[in-house]
Amino acid sequence: MLNNPKARFTARATLALYLSVLATLLITTFYPAPVEGVSIPLMLSVKLIPLLAFAIPVFRANNRGYIWMSFVVIFYFTQAVVSAWLSEGAPGPVILTILTFLLFTVAMIHLKVNRPVTN
Repeated sequence: MLNNPKARFTARATLALYLSVLATLLITTFYPAPVEGVSIPLMLSVKLIPLLAFAIPVFRANNRGYIWMSFVVIFYFTQAVVSAWLSEGAPGPVILTILTFLLFTVAMIHLKVNRPVTN
């Protein structure tokens, strides 16, 4: 339930960032080249299934789902930072670092803005 116009904006921003993170994970699986000797379906499932579990809560702008998704996004952020450092600034990990940081931040802003009104 969205409690005000700001919450509608932050919910849309969170959804856009969520889809961007998923797209980046998908693209970095195949670009610049798939890892030799590794099953592509296995790699995609390891990368995407933890985040895809939060698709329904993100599309419904569910506060509790946002909280749990944020815990999972922290792991993606950590992995992206390590990959960006080890690859000396390769575009894929750097973009993923920025997107996961923004997803976490906007989800937390949404939770702040979308608090239920109590009397």
